[in-house]
Amino acid sequence: MDPTNEEPSVYHAYLLRLWRVQLQGQTQWRASLESPHTGERQSFASLEQLFAFLSERYESQPPDDDWRPK
Repeated sequence: MDPTNEEPSVYHAYLLRLWRVQLQGQTQWRASLESPHTGERQSFASLEQLFAFLSERYESQPPDDDWRPK
């Protein structure tokens, strides 16, 4: 099975970028996700925001018994 030919709701791909910044003497993580299909990019000021985005977007989808690409 080719995951790129599956329905969009079954397979999701992103390019994840992570980097650290110094703010007021503290190190903080930043992140972005980019869709390889559309080029759309989402930026996040913290890892918590990244995780919240992914949770909100995909927790509402029903689980698939065999979600792994073959």
